[in-house]
Amino acid sequence: MSESLLLNIGYGNLVVGSRVVAIVSPASAPMKRLREEASNRGKLVDATQGRRTRSIIVTDSDHIILSAINPETIASRLQPGGEAEID
Repeated sequence: MSESLLLNIGYGNLVVGSRVVAIVSPASAPMKRLREEASNRGKLVDATQGRRTRSIIVTDSDHIILSAINPETIASRLQPGGEAEID
């Protein structure tokens, strides 16, 4: 059985780190379309807890996850020894 790193994406929400394909900023028009299309397909997960969306996480299962944490912070948590690793 392989161990999977759980990635803290803020406010008690966790994602399996090995499933993350990209972490992007939500500001551009293509990212807004990506978010809307995922919502229409039922593949949007809002993990912002009502706060402003600061990053969009794309997974290998084609799910789009919204987070209130900056993309740089989440990316640093993906690195070995990152500040918020949970095994």
